[in-house]
Amino acid sequence: MTVARWLSLGVPLLAVLAVGARERDRAARGAALLAFVAAGVGIAALHEVARTAGWYAFAPVDGAYRGMPVDLWIGWAVLWGPLPVLLRRLLPLPVALGLLLWVDVVAMPALHPLVHLGPHWLVGEVAGLLLVALPAQLLGRSGADRRRLRTRTLLQVGLFTALLLWFLPSLAFELGDGSWARLTGLNRTELLVLAQLALLTATPALAAVAEFATRGGGTPYPWDPPRRLVTTGPYAYLANPMQLSAVVLLLLTAAVTRSATLVLAAVSAVAFGAAVAGPHERHDLRARYGDSWLSYRRQVRDWWPRWRPYAPGPSAVLWLDDDCGPCAAIWRMLARRHPVGLRIRPARENDRVLWRAEYVGGDGHAQRGVAAVARALEHVHLGWAVVGWAVRLPGVAWLAQLVTDAMIAPPHPARPRGAPCPTPSSVSLTAPSPPSANTASRASPHGPSPLPRG
Repeated sequence: MTVARWLSLGVPLLAVLAVGARERDRAARGAALLAFVAAGVGIAALHEVARTAGWYAFAPVDGAYRGMPVDLWIGWAVLWGPLPVLLRRLLPLPVALGLLLWVDVVAMPALHPLVHLGPHWLVGEVAGLLLVALPAQLLGRSGADRRRLRTRTLLQVGLFTALLLWFLPSLAFELGDGSWARLTGLNRTELLVLAQLALLTATPALAAVAEFATRGGGTPYPWDPPRRLVTTGPYAYLANPMQLSAVVLLLLTAAVTRSATLVLAAVSAVAFGAAVAGPHERHDLRARYGDSWLSYRRQVRDWWPRWRPYAPGPSAVLWLDDDCGPCAAIWRMLARRHPVGLRIRPARENDRVLWRAEYVGGDGHAQRGVAAVARALEHVHLGWAVVGWAVRLPGVAWLAQLVTDAMIAPPHPARPRGAPCPTPSSVSLTAPSPPSANTASRASPHGPSPLPRG
């Protein structure tokens, strides 16, 4: 068994080192590393399912994590993650998955008695390829070639969520103290409150990820960063929103599971960020963005948020139908709070006919409807900004827009002052559809209009 374990680790590692030495692209090497992490976390989860389903098991050996030999785990993750990513130009994805299936079908029985196969182990093999190897390959290949930004962003969010909320706590419980039993022992009400707290804590991080993708053209992964300096959204208040959310989530998990090991992990993450990752990041960002980044960092702190947003450059514009009740009420609410870096303009003065409220950032980024109002809230202060980020969460924005269209203010063209404001019942079902939300409108050069009456 010792020889089998050495070969299971050594052959994949030598192969990936040989192939990686010929890969000169830093982004591709970083993507391969991310694929390795994704495959490793996925294989650990697959192992937990396999033990329950009886697909396969490992003989008791030294150097195992929850019954899985660590050397096999690493070798397996290398095969399913970085190696096919580095060979992506020679092995299209279907071919790579077919070869991985063939290797495992040959190798798994040959590893007996180290590996004990159940009667339905091939079911587990196919499940692993589809649920672990395929996402790891999509993540690594899209990152290496800088393609499919939405896909690789969503996959990174899934990976980092699994790493933060499942793998790290499980590792802490295995090596230190704490247990999932304390979490699963909570009643339904307590679980619901905990889930809401966790979602509220994660909201700035999720909004920051979206900001990186939509306005920066990149992802949170250091080897796949935004192409433009991002100072909007959560970054208008805090330089490290993702790190802060991650640390607070770890501390929340530690409190629920009573794990001092997780508290130590959270403290270590802060120390690593401040002493190692922080200086490297500052050097990189200063080299890429120069004075713009220096000006930003003089105003925005790493771990303690501002109350009012940092808003350099051209002001954003929110176009509202000031003669329609709900839009006029929003206008008055925002104006009373003196938003930073935001002008509010009557929709009828826009160059195009607007069917919904529209937000246009100083960089040309545009959103409409409820999402536009949520964007405007980011210009008020931190409390309203959190509300705006929560409203723009996937699913929440869609539901809020649906309710608004059905019960508050349906899509309608901006009308001359004095025309009646449409209600859901007064809008014809055959009215033309509003234009696509992807088109940014040009901000008017004129000054702001007076507050709506009422």
